[in-house]
Amino acid sequence: MNRQRLLQLLNGYEADPAEEQGMKTELTAFVQQHEECFERTLLVGHVTGSAWVLDETRTQVLLMHHRKLDRWFQPGGHCDGNPDVQEVAQREAWEETGVMVKPVSEAIFDVDIHTIPARGQEPEHLHYDVRFLFEADATQPIVINQESKDIRWVPLADVTTLNDEESIARMVRKTVRL
Repeated sequence: MNRQRLLQLLNGYEADPAEEQGMKTELTAFVQQHEECFERTLLVGHVTGSAWVLDETRTQVLLMHHRKLDRWFQPGGHCDGNPDVQEVAQREAWEETGVMVKPVSEAIFDVDIHTIPARGQEPEHLHYDVRFLFEADATQPIVINQESKDIRWVPLADVTTLNDEESIARMVRKTVRL
């Protein structure tokens, strides 16, 4: 699988030294070490793609209440072999919300590494999440599917009341600085 595009994007990504540099370094090393990094069959972890979707006024973000994890998150998911992580994030946004999104940029918006707990036969593993910034028309109909309990446009000021994890708060801070 071609890892070069993701490695180029990571190389060009200006991670905040205090908040993300360690994760960027770890993610880059993971991609370099594991040719199969885009496959969920790599049981130690795998690259995932997420979409941080803003409305056209950039005052709201599209969040979904994840059914399995019972928490509010941005849309995203497994690459399933696709090395174009931005394309994965865009596809996941549409599949999980029914909303058509367009990239704001080809650059990485955020990176995060987080642990996914063991479930059934699947062991605990890491998601090396690469996040991209998208924009969408907030008047589009939202479609709730089997992966979510709810989906909604959330004002930026209210996001951390639904999910107070640092990785979510970091994306809110980045959005405010746009």
